[in-house]
Order: sequence, then structure tokens, then C-alpha cells
Amino acid sequence: MKKTLISYIVGAVLVMSFSPHCFAQKTVSKPVKVIFDTDMGPDYDDVGAIAVLHALADRGELDILATVASDAHPDIAPTIEVFNRYFNKPQIPIGQANKQLAPNFTAKTNWNDALIQKFAPEVKNKTYKPAAEVYREVLAKQPDNSVTIITVGFMTNLAELLKSPADQYSKLSGMDLVKKKVKNWVSMAGGFPQGREFNVFKDASSSFYVFNHFPKPILFTGVELGNKIKTGAMIAAKNDQSSPVSMGYQLNLPHYLDKPEKARSSWDQTAVLLAARNPADYFYLSGNGTFKVEEDGSNTWIPDEKGLHRFIFHKYPYEKLEEVIDELMMHQPKK
Repeated sequence: MKKTLISYIVGAVLVMSFSPHCFAQKTVSKPVKVIFDTDMGPDYDDVGAIAVLHALADRGELDILATVASDAHPDIAPTIEVFNRYFNKPQIPIGQANKQLAPNFTAKTNWNDALIQKFAPEVKNKTYKPAAEVYREVLAKQPDNSVTIITVGFMTNLAELLKSPADQYSKLSGMDLVKKKVKNWVSMAGGFPQGREFNVFKDASSSFYVFNHFPKPILFTGVELGNKIKTGAMIAAKNDQSSPVSMGYQLNLPHYLDKPEKARSSWDQTAVLLAARNPADYFYLSGNGTFKVEEDGSNTWIPDEKGLHRFIFHKYPYEKLEEVIDELMMHQPKK
């Protein structure tokens, strides 16, 4: 009986960590505070993800505290600024990945540079604060247990954050700052029940450290989930020359792969959606467990009722999710 009661309590606490009270629904008046951590390339589902991010913010579902680049290529942070400006939120802090630690490359289509040159050429060589510093500065100002981190790229920034010492922003170490200020983390990473996925293995050492040390609940959307959710055709067809979202998909759908695509897989958009809304409205949730990462970046799922991790899997036909995501990606900037 004692073991059963303890198991029930632990399970209930973890379910509450990913309840509608934690991931705000459309009817919740208080927006979810988020830090958005993205490689913003080389793939272009990041374009859709940041469009969804801003759409949900304009609807009052998210409060975007910061947007940080996890890819150190010089075009990545400026590309984030292009989108923040387009959605009339130029005040959002932007962080640059560590050039000595983070992956540093972009797509062969050069879509990042194309968008920068068209919409904000003056930010092409702009210097941004280090991403780990932005994390520390922003987290230190937030209420305890209030921030959701969204990652749709590499784990470099989070590794730096967790290892960071006290500084002018907080007397706490990075680990203690996360324990105090972060509520949960939604990550587009890994394959379930096992795999070796790009966001994890590209900076395997950071992934190995972060996923084995992160002290708060993590909800995963795996690579297999976004594969079949195809979006972007609608916003590309709009042919809006004033929109970097429309242009981003127009630039890439015909040329990103060896053959043209009608629409693109939606890995990153699912993570943003889950940070704002109740995951159970769209997906089934796994039981509790541990996302175990090896030093080569491969991963295995280990069921464990005391684990802090969960992942999602499909509940509805792909078309239902495509409709939700495409509609958000069509959002126009709030005046």
C-alpha cells in the first residue's frame, strides 16, 4: 500500500507538470512565459516555428522573453531579428551562440542570407549578446518556477547555461538558476523509443550533458512525430513579398531538397504549440520515463514512473495538425 501511494503521488506530480495549468490553453488569460532557442536553419521548419511563436504571442497565449540562436553561423541571430521585427516585437532580446562550442553552418539554399538582405540588411553583421548571458539575464528577472524553455535546435546554449557561474545578473549558478526559475522544457529532439536525431547528435557533448543533468520536467516531440505533418504550402502560395514567412517557404520548397516539395515536415512547430496549449488536446502523452543520451548523441527511452520526462505521439490524422499549424503560420503581424 505504501509503495502504491508513493507511486501515485509521484505520478500525479509529473502529470501536473504537463497539465493544462502548465501548458496554457487558448482560454487561459495568463500567457506562458517562454524562451525560444532555435538553430533557425539549416532546415526551414524554424521559419514556421517562429511564425507560430509570434502568432500565439499575439493571441495572448505566450509571452516571449527572449529568442536565442543555437547555431553559431553569423546569419542565424540576424535571421531571428528579421522575424521579431516583422511581427512588431523588435524589443525581444536575441542571443548569439558560442562560436567555439556551437555548430556553425547554414543551408545550401542560403535562405538566411536572402531574407536578411531583403528585409533587414543592416543587421547582417550585427553583434549580439552571448545566448547563455541572455538566458541568465532574463531568468534572473522572472518569478520562481515560471519559465518554459522551448528548444528546436542544438543543446549548446543550455549546456553553457547549466555550467555557468554566478555573475552580475544572479548570485546563483546556472544549475540553481534553472532549478529556481524554470518550470519546464519542451524540446524537439530525439527519436522514440530510440534513435539518433540531428538536434541531439550535432552537438553530442552538449546533449549528453544537458539531458543527463536538466533538473526540471521535459516534454519531447520526437523526429518521427513531425515527419508526416506537412505544412507551409498555404503561406508560400500567398506569395506575400512583404512577409519573411511567405518568402522563406517560397525560397525553400522548390530547392531545399533534390526535388521540389509541396509542403515541409513540421518538427519545430509542434514544440511551440505544446508550450502554449494542452498537449492532450492534440496528442497522446507517454508515461513518465528517462530520455537517456549516449556520448555519440544516440538516445533510448527508459520507462520509469519516477522519471521527469515524457514524449508525445499521434492521436489524430496528420491533417488535423496541419490545419492547426498552417492557420497559425498564416497569422499577420499585430498592429
